[in-house]
Amino acid sequence: MQQQVQTAADGAVSTGRPGALIIGASSGMGAALARVLTARGYVVALIGRQSEKLNEVAREINDGGKGRATTYPHDVREYDAAPEVFSRVASDLAAAGATFRLAVYTAGVMPPETRGTWSFEDQRAMIETNVIGAIRWLDLAAASFQRAGGGTIAAISSVAGDRGRRGNSAYMASKAALSTYLESLRYRLHGTGVHVVTIKPGYVATPMTAGVKLPKPLTISSTLAAERIAAACERGTSVAYVPGYWRPIMWVIRALPASLMARLPI
Repeated sequence: MQQQVQTAADGAVSTGRPGALIIGASSGMGAALARVLTARGYVVALIGRQSEKLNEVAREINDGGKGRATTYPHDVREYDAAPEVFSRVASDLAAAGATFRLAVYTAGVMPPETRGTWSFEDQRAMIETNVIGAIRWLDLAAASFQRAGGGTIAAISSVAGDRGRRGNSAYMASKAALSTYLESLRYRLHGTGVHVVTIKPGYVATPMTAGVKLPKPLTISSTLAAERIAAACERGTSVAYVPGYWRPIMWVIRALPASLMARLPI
């Protein structure tokens, strides 16, 4: 990936290692993706709300001597602050000699169930983090990559967004909205050299799902998920189910009649 591009931040031309921005890198799939990408030769810029955990991830990467990671503590719901943080990321990656061509939105929240219900505050947090934060950050990446002449934008949606089911309605709605936004963005950027990748994981063992009973045969580690995500981003895949067996599973679920869905305990 030795290439030459013009950065959006300061117009400087940089060559060398690929640079990636991961929004939501404090833990889970975001932290795992940071480790996987640096192992693949990337310089990474890590954004997360939990500064201590974010710094731990960066220290682990940097202490190994094979990677380079910089942290930017930030809550994605601080929408007005996003452009300035994005500009610093682009400038810092260029200063590190990295070619900034990948932005991945992994931030997401899923508050635990309380007797089958979720408070309005919890539901609002899911929409603000899982949808509005993604739109804010990925719009910035889209504009930057368009000016640079190419790049890849990706976000972690979910199989939960493929169809409404029993359970956390707001979470499913947030992932459905994110998938539709990414599809629309893909069409808008068609022909610009910017790829948009929708990642739809199934069950992944992360801190966010720690309190959820997941079926072990269908559950994968965050590291395995991150490896599949990195591969999908490098291929420029439009929609990647992680793992791939979720594609036929969700095809069947989408095809079930509403009368049957209403009776299923899923």
